Amino acid sequence: MFQTVEDFLQSWSFEAAATHKLLNQLTDESLSQVITANNWTLGRIAWHTVAAIRIITSNTNLSFEAPAQDFPVPTSARLIADRYLQASQAFIDAIQTQWTDQTMKETIEFIGQQMPNGSLLLFLLQHQSHHRGQMTVLMRQAGLTVPGIYGPAKEEWGQYGLEAPQM
Repeated sequence: MFQTVEDFLQSWSFEAAATHKLLNQLTDESLSQVITANNWTLGRIAWHTVAAIRIITSNTNLSFEAPAQDFPVPTSARLIADRYLQASQAFIDAIQTQWTDQTMKETIEFIGQQMPNGSLLLFLLQHQSHHRGQMTVLMRQAGLTVPGIYGPAKEEWGQYGLEAPQM
């Protein structure tokens, strides 16, 4: 659980930049990549990640402009990445201007349970990371380069003097 607005914003800043970096690698063609016909496409997961910022925080008193529905999925990868950046910035602005450290302790209902806003924000970060992981698998299947997030991706190892392990 986040205790202060500043602690959350520091974490969000890194995680949002990582998500945006990933979304910037998508192509319009890659949005249709899927593991099976019964699973979401890469585009649907990416768009859900954009809309989830507003969807997850909808029970709070935060007011900001961001997509609030994750369907229909846009057909433009650039639009998805741009809308993520806009939603993230609007969210940051709302947190900075509408919440205080005390607000982090206030309790709301989320998915049938009571939780402090600070816990909801942790859930939002974890939710975003979860979907980033799903996207990286689909990106590799689509032949896209996956950028490093918590360290270099295999394509970036050489830049750091690292030798990629043999497969």
